[in-house]
Amino acid sequence: MQNTFCNRCIFAMMKHTRLLLSIFILLAGLMTFQACQEDNFNMDGSLSLEFSVDTLRFDTVFTTLGSATRTIKAYNRSNDPILISEVFLAEGSLSKFRINVDGITIEPGAKATDIPIAANDSVYIFAEVTINPDDPLESSPFVLYEDLLFETNGNMQNVTLEAFGQNANYVPSQFSAGTVNLLTCDMGIETWNDPRPYVIYGVLVVDSCEIVVPQGTDIYVHGGLVNSGDTLFYNDGIWFFGNEGKLTINGALNNPVTIQGDRLEEPFQEVQGQWGGIRLSTGNRLHEINYAVIKNSIVGVRVDSAATLNIQNTQILNTSNSGLLGVHANITGSNLLVADNASFAAQFEYGGNYDFTYCTFTNFGADAAAVRFSNALCLDALCGNCRGNDLNATLTNCIAVGSRNDELSFFDRDCNGEAFNVNLNNCVIRVADLLDDYPNFFSDNCDPGTCYNWDPSDPLFEDRNDGDFHLDSLSFAEEKAIPILGLSLDLDGEMRDGTMPDVGCFESTY
Repeated sequence: MQNTFCNRCIFAMMKHTRLLLSIFILLAGLMTFQACQEDNFNMDGSLSLEFSVDTLRFDTVFTTLGSATRTIKAYNRSNDPILISEVFLAEGSLSKFRINVDGITIEPGAKATDIPIAANDSVYIFAEVTINPDDPLESSPFVLYEDLLFETNGNMQNVTLEAFGQNANYVPSQFSAGTVNLLTCDMGIETWNDPRPYVIYGVLVVDSCEIVVPQGTDIYVHGGLVNSGDTLFYNDGIWFFGNEGKLTINGALNNPVTIQGDRLEEPFQEVQGQWGGIRLSTGNRLHEINYAVIKNSIVGVRVDSAATLNIQNTQILNTSNSGLLGVHANITGSNLLVADNASFAAQFEYGGNYDFTYCTFTNFGADAAAVRFSNALCLDALCGNCRGNDLNATLTNCIAVGSRNDELSFFDRDCNGEAFNVNLNNCVIRVADLLDDYPNFFSDNCDPGTCYNWDPSDPLFEDRNDGDFHLDSLSFAEEKAIPILGLSLDLDGEMRDGTMPDVGCFESTY
C-alpha cells in the first residue's frame, strides 16, 4: 500500500512539474516573440500613418453646456509592425479636447507614448470635447480648431479637431463651409436683429433681398484664402450682393456694427486676409454703411460697375489687399478711416464717380499708394489696347499719406477720350516722384493753395505704429480744412471747429 501511495505521489509531482515546465516554456516563448516583435518595428523615417479622416468635426452647435465624442482610426498600411512614439494635443494644457488612444487616456497637457500597431492593422482614437457656449468668446470661440499630433519614426502628422462653440446664428448653417449659398426674400427685407452674433459660412450670395443690420450687431465670417501646395486661392468668407441684393448697415456712434473673421484668439487679432470681404456686384441699388468696423479681410468692401455705395463713419482696417475698392462704381463717403492695408487703402479702377469728405487714408509699410485713381482697364501687358470710362473723383478735407514718396497713384489712359478728373480740396497728401510725370499736378488737381504736401518729419498722428490715427497735438493737419454743412461731428462724435476744422476723420481735441 505504501509503495502504491508513493508511486501515485511521484506520478502527481511529475505531472505537476511537466505542467509548470510547459507554462514556463510558453511564457518564455511569448516573451521571446514580444522581444522579436519589438526588434522588428519598422523604423523607416518615411513611414506614415493613414487616418480615417483628416479633420474630425464635432458637428453639434451647443446651446447648453455639453460634450460630444467622435472616433478616428489610425492605420498601419505596412507589412511590419510600427511604433507611434507620441500622440498629443497641440494646445497642451489649454486644450478643450480629451483623447483616448487604444485605451490610453490623454488629458490636456499629457502625451501617450510608444503605441504599437501590428502590420496591416489599426488603432481607435476617441476624441471628446466639452463646451460652454455662453463663455466669453476668447475662451469659447465660434469654432474651436486644434491639431492632434502623431510622431512616428520622427515623422510628424496631424488630424485637425474642429468643434462649434458659441451659441450663434450660423448663416446659412455651420455645415456650409466650402459651398456657395443663395439667400433671398422675394424682394423683401430681412433684419439681422437677433442678440446672438451672426457667423457667415461659405460664400453667401444675397439676391432679391435687402439685408438690414441694426446697431450693435456682430458679424463673423469664416474663411479666406486657402493654401494648396504652392497656390493660394479664394475660398470661403465672401459676402456677395447680387444685382437685386441690397446691404443696409445702421450702426451707431457708441454701438457700431462689427464685421470680422471668426478667429478671435489673441494671435489672430491682427492677422490679415482671414475672410474674403464684402462685394457689391454690378447693379444700381443704393447700399448704405453707417458706423461699422470692417477688419481682417482680403478686400474690405468692393463695389462693382454701376453699383452705388454711401459709406459713413466707418473703419476698414487690416486687409491683405485693398481696403475700399471701386471698379467703375459710384461711392460717396465721409468720416472714414481706412488704414493698415497691405495694398491700396482706397483703389478706384476703370473710372467711376467718387466723392469723399473728412476721410483718412493711410498706408504705412505697404508697397502701394494710399489712394489710386484709374480710368482704364488694360487688355494686354503693355496696355496697347484698353477700355476706359470717365473718372470723376473729389477728395475734400482728406488725408492720403504713408511711407512711400507718393501716396497718390494716377493711371490715366486715353482709350477713347475718357476723362480723368481728380480734384483735391484742402487735403493733406504726400507726393514727390509723381510730380515728374504730372508737373502741373497742384494747379490741375488742387484748388489754389489747398493741397498740403506732408513731410514725414512733420508730426501728424498720435501713434500710427500702434494704430492710433487721431491727430497729434502739433499735427500738420490741424486747421487746414473747410467747414462742411451737415458734417459737424467727426468719427468719434467730437464737434469740429466751426471756422477752421482739422483735416481727416478725427478732429483734434487738444
